[in-house]
Amino acid sequence: MNLEKVIFGFFIVLAATLNFGFFIGDIDNAVHHDVYELFAAIVVNLIATVLKFGDRTQIGAIHLSTSLVADLQLIAAAVVWGYGTTVAGAPLSADLTAKIVSLSGGALFANVVSVVILIAETIMQRR
Repeated sequence: MNLEKVIFGFFIVLAATLNFGFFIGDIDNAVHHDVYELFAAIVVNLIATVLKFGDRTQIGAIHLSTSLVADLQLIAAAVVWGYGTTVAGAPLSADLTAKIVSLSGGALFANVVSVVILIAETIMQRR
């Protein structure tokens, strides 16, 4: 068993599950979407991105691109949340919550693509 691949797979799957946990629920109900879960999803996605930098294969490039997309979407969601509640001074409305959750949905799709690629890569490997 390769410990490096275990850690790599762990962070890819953890990033997807944290993002799913944030995404699930009514799209416009702020109670269903926790700011700390979004923060955890961002941190784990960034760690997963760093782990993908060492791979020089074509599949590694696709892994990195999906991770960068997820990072961009989640950071955009955090910026929208921060701007909407801090700079604009408005409470977390249903409209703002829907924008944040929609951005995290794009990141979730990128995470799912990354997990599918990981599974396909694992199945294709020969001993």
